Amino acid sequence: MSKSVYTYIRDAWKTPRKDMRELQHQRVVEYRKENAVCRIERPTRLDRARSLGYRAKQGYVMVRGRIRRGGMRKHAIKGGRRAKRTGISKITLGKSNQSIAEGRVAKKFPNLEVLNSYWIAEDGRYKWFEVILVDPHHPSIMNDEKINWICSRAHKGRVFRGLTSSGKKSRGLQRKGKGAEKLRPSRRANYKLDKPSRTPHPPRKS
Repeated sequence: MSKSVYTYIRDAWKTPRKDMRELQHQRVVEYRKENAVCRIERPTRLDRARSLGYRAKQGYVMVRGRIRRGGMRKHAIKGGRRAKRTGISKITLGKSNQSIAEGRVAKKFPNLEVLNSYWIAEDGRYKWFEVILVDPHHPSIMNDEKINWICSRAHKGRVFRGLTSSGKKSRGLQRKGKGAEKLRPSRRANYKLDKPSRTPHPPRKS
C-alpha cells in the first residue's frame, strides 16, 4: 500500500534526521527575532494543519504565536509567614500553554475564529504554536459545507470558551466513561448541581 506525502512529512517530524534538527535550530533562531504573534503565508507542518481542518483556500489564515514556558513566577515574600504559605513555586495555570497562545492570537485578529492549533517549536524560554484561523464572513467559507458551521453565532469566541481541541483537552473532555462522570457539560456545572440547594424561608405571618 502506497503512502501519501503527508505520511512522509509526519514521519520526518516524529523521527527527525540530523539535517532536519539543524533546520529546526535555524528556525528557532529566526522565530526569536519575530513578534509574539506573527502572520505566516503557509503552515510549517502541512500534514498536521490539514488533519486539523486547514485548507489552502481563501478564508483561512495561519498565524504563529509565541508563549513563555514554565509556571507563574512570583517574587519572594519577606513578610512573616511559614514556608508553606509563601506561594512562590508550584503555581501553575489551569489552562495549557497552547490554549493561552490561541487566546492571544484571537485577540490580535478579532474578526477571525480559531479553528485549531499545533506545536511547532520550543527552546528553553519559549514555545511556538501555529494557529489556524477562519474568516466566518468570507464567501468561500460560507459556501463550504465542511466548514460553514463556524459561521454560526454559537461559535463566536469559541477559543475563549474552551471549544477548540486544546481547550477541550484542558477541560478533561477527551476522557469518557468511568472516572469522567463529572466532566460534562463542565466541572463548574456539575459542582453547581452537587451543591445542596438552599430552601427558601417560609413567609412571615403578619
